[in-house]
Order: sequence, then C-alpha cells, then structure tokens
Amino acid sequence: MNSKRMPAVFVGHGSPMNAIEDNAFRRAWGDLGRRLPRPKSILCVSAHWETRGVALTAMAAPRTIHDFYGFPQALFDVRYPAPGDPALAERVATLLAAHKPVLDTQWGLDHGAWSVLIAMYPKADIPVVQLSIDTSKPGAYHYGIGQALKTLRDEGVLILGSGNIVHNLRLFDFRAPATPEWATRFDALVKQRIGAHAHDELIAFEAMGADARLAIPTAEHYLPLLYVLGAKYPDESATFFNETVISAISMTSVVIGG
Repeated sequence: MNSKRMPAVFVGHGSPMNAIEDNAFRRAWGDLGRRLPRPKSILCVSAHWETRGVALTAMAAPRTIHDFYGFPQALFDVRYPAPGDPALAERVATLLAAHKPVLDTQWGLDHGAWSVLIAMYPKADIPVVQLSIDTSKPGAYHYGIGQALKTLRDEGVLILGSGNIVHNLRLFDFRAPATPEWATRFDALVKQRIGAHAHDELIAFEAMGADARLAIPTAEHYLPLLYVLGAKYPDESATFFNETVISAISMTSVVIGG
C-alpha cells in the first residue's frame, strides 16, 4: 500500500446534536482527525445534498447550512468557516467528466459535512468540497464514481462519506430508543460484507432482504458508503469504530486503509 495515501472514511453522523454534545461519537471523530494523516483537502459526500446529476461545491468560501429544524438555537449558531477548494472541484470534475458535473456556487457545507468535520478538524483550516448524490441512480453508479475518484487519495485528499448504514426515522423511537433486531442484524451484515470485500452485494442493497428494506427506506444515507467502498484499493483493509445502533439509526463508521 502507498504509505502516502490518504485513508477513505465513512462516518455515521446521526443527530445534528452530535456537533455540539460531548458524547462518545463526537470524541471518536475528534480522535480520528488527530490520528489520520493531515489531508491537503477533503472531498465530502453527504447524505444531505441530493441533486439530479452530479454537482460540486466550487466556491472559495462555502457557507454553513443549517438544514434542519426543531433543534436548540446553539446548533443554529454554529459556523464552520472552512475554505473551499475550487481547484479540487475542477480536478474532480475532470475525473468525472463523463457525468458532466456542475460546478455549484450556491450550496455550501450542510450538516452531514460540518457536524462531523467540526469535531475532526475544529480549526476549520482544511479546504472542503462537497460532492452531491443523485439518488435516482442505482448503487453501481455511486460505487463507480468512488472508483473514479480513488486516485485523489494519492494526491492528499481525504474522501469522506457521511450518512448512516441504518437510517429509518419513521421507526426511530425518540422516547425509548430500544434497538430492534432487524437493525442490529443489518448493521452486522454490512460490516461482515465490508470485511470480506463482498462489495457486489452491498452495491445491490435493494436485494439484501427485508432487513435492508427497513434499514434503507430511502437511499440517501446509505449511498455515501458506496463512494467510500468504491475508493478502496484491493490491498487495503477496513476497520470500524462507533459500532453502535440506536433504535433505527446506526452510527457504525468505517476507515479504509487507515
């Protein structure tokens, strides 16, 4: 393995409150940021930017987007003033030329990005570009984009996917968040398939059975995982952290090559 290669990371981001609460998830993100090699830039695929086609944030100073409601004012007061990286956006657009990506100057950093990055890199001094998700496309499409981008890891870029392996808010019990068996089973199955490099099954997640249908009622939180798996080289292993399922949300996170 190239010793200078940046890892690729999928983070289960869970509640936006993880950005400001002192909890085990946030502490683990901070620990990860301290132990990873320092990236030149970050390319983030967040569950919270859905578009038709491919888009990239290409502004020099992306805004902090508070794309949620019903949370304390302290969360809306958070700003993550990391710079953008227009040159990286152009580089990614070149690698994904077949997809005709749009260079966007309106979006910014949504909470799928900044709620994690504020713990990993609290100084907000590493440039960040977001890559959108077209949820109308099948799993193989997203995995293929990850494959096309893996070379960025040898150029000092941290590829970061932010979502949740299990994400079913309709079945989440906020009052008594006991974890149903199907959620635990699916989280364990995905970890087992990642460890076995059995990506074909993870790509075709719709065919993974009843547990998958409950865990992934809509695909936007699962798909960032496929970008990260697509960016994996054959000689690399995967490690896990934050291996916790709370009701119908999995916080399980994956580091490729770290």
